[in-house]
Amino acid sequence: MERICVALIGAGRMGQIHGPNAAGHPALRLKYVVDPRPDAAQALACRLAAETAPLEQALADPAVAGVLICSSTDQHLGHTLAAAAAGKAVFCEKPIDLDLRKARQARPRLAGAPFLLGFNRRFDPHFLTLKRRLDAGEIGRLETLHLINHDPAAPPAGFVPTSGGLFKDFTIHDLDLARWLLGEEPVQVFTSASCLVDPDIGRQGDVDTARTVLKTASGRLCVISNTRRSGYGYDQRIEAFGSTGMLTAANARPDTVQTLTEGGTFAAPIHPGFAERYGEAYRAQIDHFADVVGRHATPLIGYDDGIAALVLAEACQASLDAGTAIGLH
Repeated sequence: MERICVALIGAGRMGQIHGPNAAGHPALRLKYVVDPRPDAAQALACRLAAETAPLEQALADPAVAGVLICSSTDQHLGHTLAAAAAGKAVFCEKPIDLDLRKARQARPRLAGAPFLLGFNRRFDPHFLTLKRRLDAGEIGRLETLHLINHDPAAPPAGFVPTSGGLFKDFTIHDLDLARWLLGEEPVQVFTSASCLVDPDIGRQGDVDTARTVLKTASGRLCVISNTRRSGYGYDQRIEAFGSTGMLTAANARPDTVQTLTEGGTFAAPIHPGFAERYGEAYRAQIDHFADVVGRHATPLIGYDDGIAALVLAEACQASLDAGTAIGLH
């Protein structure tokens, strides 16, 4: 079977994850790596048996059917629009943009373009199993959710100014997960947050520790727990409480072997970071994108999901600023 050519925009942190997954996929051929830093582009291209090229060349190549956008956050929307205008299927890392107004204005320009947004947690096998069991009614009617998303350590100081802040960079994953699991759109958001981990984050105008409560029209509640530092690994858990019971997805570990002695019970630590914890999810994302590029599937997570998550992220900041719950219409 002839493999479908794709291009990767961005050789940074996420490009280092999605690029190898695309290059190793049996249905895809990674033809180009595009990055404004020639050394970074060349190093990744050599490793993945791809070519380097300027963006214009990659998008003008009729052999390229899809584009993986892993550039800096402030470039996501521009690269998405350019790729869609060139007739390419688009996979874009989250968020689609840091400016909700710009993202909304751009929506008509993507009409009909195959677009998959990179909310990888919906592809995690543990979370997928929880979702299927929830939808099957195993715990009756869902009433409340508890989402725990704790980073192992604070990011580098230079990351914060371009990240979009805690809510658009970090909490946005949980906001999408909440929408997916609740099955209803939140109509109210309340957020309380502090800077408890790294004073430099506070000096740059951001927070590093937050609790958010979402409420739907039917009264369902979701509590989101975020921190930039756990001190014990990458803490990723879900608890779903229903009318007849609870579903929970616990932290994944590299192995399930335990040692039990008089001194206690000992197990492998939880995964140290997102790349290890969500490796399967990232591979499943590219599996799905291969089907989207090949026109065998409709994207499971679209542009409107990105808009909805941005609305909630901005509501988190607005609630924090106002010190009160924010209603959504």
